[in-house]
Amino acid sequence: MSHLNLSLFFIVFSIIKIVSPYNDFFDEELMLKPLSSNHVYAYFQFTTLWEAPKEAKTLQHSHLFPRGLGEIISRHSVDELHLTLTKGLWNYQKWGYPYHDAGPGAEITTWFNKDVVNVDNEWKGLTNALAGLFCASLNFVNPSNSMSPKFTFRPTGVIENNNINSTYLRYSSLPREIVCTENLTPFKKLLPCDSKKGLATLLNSAYIHNTNYHSIGVHFRVICSNTKCTKTSLELRQSVSLIYDTMVDASQDWSVRKFFGMGIKGACPLATLSNVYVDISNNNTNQVYRLTPPPSANITSLRGGQVNKIAVYDIRSHSAKRMFNIGVTHKAGTKVGLNYPSIIYANRYIIGYGQERGSLVTKLYNNYWQPLDIVLLENIPWYLPVYLHSVTITCGGRQIVPLVQRYLPGKERKSPYYLEMILRLPPQSVTKFSIEMDYSFLKWQEYPPDANHGFYMGSAIITAILPIARNYTALPLDGSTITSSFNASRNGYLVQLRTESLLISLPTPDFSMPYNVICLACTVIALAFGPLHNVSTKKLVLKKIEMGWKEKLFAFLMEKIVRSKKKKQE
Repeated sequence: MSHLNLSLFFIVFSIIKIVSPYNDFFDEELMLKPLSSNHVYAYFQFTTLWEAPKEAKTLQHSHLFPRGLGEIISRHSVDELHLTLTKGLWNYQKWGYPYHDAGPGAEITTWFNKDVVNVDNEWKGLTNALAGLFCASLNFVNPSNSMSPKFTFRPTGVIENNNINSTYLRYSSLPREIVCTENLTPFKKLLPCDSKKGLATLLNSAYIHNTNYHSIGVHFRVICSNTKCTKTSLELRQSVSLIYDTMVDASQDWSVRKFFGMGIKGACPLATLSNVYVDISNNNTNQVYRLTPPPSANITSLRGGQVNKIAVYDIRSHSAKRMFNIGVTHKAGTKVGLNYPSIIYANRYIIGYGQERGSLVTKLYNNYWQPLDIVLLENIPWYLPVYLHSVTITCGGRQIVPLVQRYLPGKERKSPYYLEMILRLPPQSVTKFSIEMDYSFLKWQEYPPDANHGFYMGSAIITAILPIARNYTALPLDGSTITSSFNASRNGYLVQLRTESLLISLPTPDFSMPYNVICLACTVIALAFGPLHNVSTKKLVLKKIEMGWKEKLFAFLMEKIVRSKKKKQE
């Protein structure tokens, strides 16, 4: 009966989309996935589809599509945009792969239209406009921290004549960027219902910023409206990824109210789809917890050899009369589930000592029984000069030769060091990549206010196509909603993962020395200035000294004696 209800729901959903007079549709979804590490992965996705060509006049008059963002996209001739603001580091080894991968701080990737003459000027204008829209420090993106990778990034939308030219691509990261409420507020204002209705009411900054990991993202692209791609649509996906730790309390029980501070009020009136999904795959064999209330339907998803059980909640039917809460109650004596390691993951660190030179090391782990080809992108700032001849790639004491290698040396204050290579990782192996680098001396004006804190290096990016979908949750390239990832088996599964962002201590001058010199000089001047000023400005005048009674008596007696002597002489 549940499958019949779900089928009827999707039929009604399709009819609503057909009769919509504006040719635009809005869907809101939430996926709650318990992880084997006693964490819960909460993923919000708000999808806006607009069946219209990407033209300047089209984006100036919109219904559900946010006009502010649309005008920026139109003004700077953007074909595809991916912007993420992230706090924390995703643990691929324990948590699997997220729906949208993002490195710490701010990341922005943009494909510009091929009619753009000066890409750098449009890139600068775009980042400044987005900085104002999202209250982020994207205005610090400039050519000195931007690059155009050739292999790592590929357009996910429609490309004219399948002609991919990386000169129209720009990528930059700001690993030091802090994500806070001032970024979340403009993010929610882009939604058709703002945060007044629907799943966006759960985005309470006091709760989502108190998580182990949180990331907000904006993803825009042009997709095909039909199978022959004779018409196109504009797709905007706004995502929020959160990781909650259920072990901080004595009980592992969790609920929507516990995570977000409130229940679900209801669906957004403008949404054609408003669903909450709970992954109950780890509850099928042992029945370690109980899910309340009962879901509207249950789905079995087979994807790339992995079977997932999904409980579906239709927000309209559950919250038609009152606010409702989805909760999980564990049985007594619950044991920790098995952790199936991800196929591929990586970590990164710095070795060496002192503040003159060091080495950058990236370790790549392949847990699959066959070799895997990956693309490794190293984004190294200009103030960390690297030496290409010092690159060493080893696996079990054996040297590995890259299949393809692309290197562009950096220029001081103009461009970063860019190293991109395609590697073949042996099965069940750990591959170590290392490169030597120097620590540059900067001009004193180039240091931040907290210079002794250090400088951040952005994450390395690893791109691969997985043969199976173990721990894989990302949407297929031809899908727009979370529902499109159910039973979406493909020949391969594209995955991107980021390593840690590194904190490096560069040679730093003693900024307190000028302060000490100023204090000492001012003290010496003050001590010498007072006496010199008195001597040079005051007039010396003789002053009659007042005598005391003893002196007066002595003077009177002496005067009497002197007078008496004078009289005798006369």
